Amino acid sequence: MPRHDPGTTWFLAQVKPNSYSIAERNLTRQGFQSFMPMEEETRQRNGKFVTAMRPLFPGYIFVALNVAHGGWRSVNSTYGVTRLVSFGKEPAAVPLDLVSQLMLRCDAEGKLLPPKLLKPGDQVTLTKGPFANFVAEVEKIAPDRRVWVLMEIMGGQTRVAVVAEQLRAV
Repeated sequence: MPRHDPGTTWFLAQVKPNSYSIAERNLTRQGFQSFMPMEEETRQRNGKFVTAMRPLFPGYIFVALNVAHGGWRSVNSTYGVTRLVSFGKEPAAVPLDLVSQLMLRCDAEGKLLPPKLLKPGDQVTLTKGPFANFVAEVEKIAPDRRVWVLMEIMGGQTRVAVVAEQLRAV
């Protein structure tokens, strides 16, 4: 996972549909740092639950540029990139602390890590399994990292045990 180098500013680049890996490869080839946080998502396909990685911000990738050296025009002409997000004629910088905090919440490959601190009463979304995308409330956390959540199913509250890695804070 990239770390911030002094003198660089982070920008957001819009990526062409289904061109994440192409854009990332070409940006790296040109010497630009890029960062695309990913998360696991479970969807039902053909009656089966399939878990796959998907971008946290679909259609966008973070790119670090040294503004003193210019180069943002070459990002705009990178194969796989549509353009840098701009307000007016100049690209808009992304706050450094936003990118830094996102990087801290991801592993070396850019995969979003599960939240470390859940507490009873927190609203969470299940990310895997048959209850993927269901919203639940944390009831209690066991020492073995098992989390008991309350979900509303068919008009009543149901208590379900899941591992913390299957939860994302709402």
